[in-house]
Amino acid sequence: MDPAAARTWMERGIVLPLPETVEIAPEVGSDRIAPGVVIHPGCRIRGAETSIGPGCVLGEEGPLTLESCQLAHGVRLAGGYCSGATFLDGAAMGSAAHVRPGTLLEEQASCAHAAGLKQTILLPFVTTGSLVNLCDLLVAGGTSRRHHTEIGSSYVHFNFTPHGDKATASLVGEVPRGVWLDQPPIFLGGQGGLVGPSRVAFGVVIPAGIIWRGDALEPESIAVPPPSASPMARPFVVGAYRSVRRIVRANLEFIGNLRALTAWYRHVRAPWMQTDPWRRACHAGALNRLADAIEERLRRLDDLAELMDRSVHLARTDRRCAIPTDLVEEQERFRRQWPAIREAVHSCDEPPPPAELAAAAEATRGARDWPSAVQAMSESVRTAGRAWLDQIVEQCRSLWPSRAT
Repeated sequence: MDPAAARTWMERGIVLPLPETVEIAPEVGSDRIAPGVVIHPGCRIRGAETSIGPGCVLGEEGPLTLESCQLAHGVRLAGGYCSGATFLDGAAMGSAAHVRPGTLLEEQASCAHAAGLKQTILLPFVTTGSLVNLCDLLVAGGTSRRHHTEIGSSYVHFNFTPHGDKATASLVGEVPRGVWLDQPPIFLGGQGGLVGPSRVAFGVVIPAGIIWRGDALEPESIAVPPPSASPMARPFVVGAYRSVRRIVRANLEFIGNLRALTAWYRHVRAPWMQTDPWRRACHAGALNRLADAIEERLRRLDDLAELMDRSVHLARTDRRCAIPTDLVEEQERFRRQWPAIREAVHSCDEPPPPAELAAAAEATRGARDWPSAVQAMSESVRTAGRAWLDQIVEQCRSLWPSRAT
């Protein structure tokens, strides 16, 4: 940054310890960085959508590239690369972060160093260790920074299959209950992984060192896989699927949760987040992240539907497949019905929020912070709100039946 530009930014209250090493692109307007923000050496800030709120600290541990991101109050990004992401009050990333589009960290969510995130949503207080790789994931659970959902170091969410599809989004917790910040935390132990698509209930513990396949739906339980059988090999034909029912239904449930969280932002979070320009920018950014996430999931189901033609062909021509006839018919039915299901996702009439929830949302305008505001809502408001959000999820989930019809 040239000296004249540096003086201009510092006159606005921006702290630049070594201004000559910092780059702020021209499209980042003077009203997009709040007074008091600290920008350490080696930072590059660009993107017309970028907004950085009061108390934020950038590049404290190493160079940081920040593009088209929205930061609310007190966000700390220690170093790395962040693009197309939204960080709410008190969110934090350690050094060597790699945060790609579709990422949303809500209040006080955090990751330690060398965390890779993409198409990932962490609700308040969710914490990850170092060296994690999380894509296509929504995580909830916990009631405070001390009582939070934890994802241990060296954890991976596996989101790519041998068939080449990414219809693998996973729910660790869920939206209708997770947004109230009153659910037991989830523990995913380090040096482990989750194979998507998966659903994990609140209070579940998956011990360290385990690659978990399938769902873990018993609340407040420890999930331990059965003893492994002897190593074996069997024929595997790339592109030949078996049942797709669980895959499709899990993805539609994930989309339903995204739609529920979108409704939460529009009708419940909006009054509180409109109280200053930095939270307003984050509110718009979060809605963009959610809209993009829904389209991402629909694109992945588009891809899966297109792969059904090859799968059916292989089932009928390659003897190694040995796929039962009813599963072949299931694949054909999904391929045939998917365009109508896709249209129904967009055309669902969202139910209005209950009146008592709308009133409670308006009352949050003067609250000091969002977690305390939502936790102060009455049990009757929570009950009505959960039912409303459940209804939104069910609209999507029911588009593909749990059993053959």
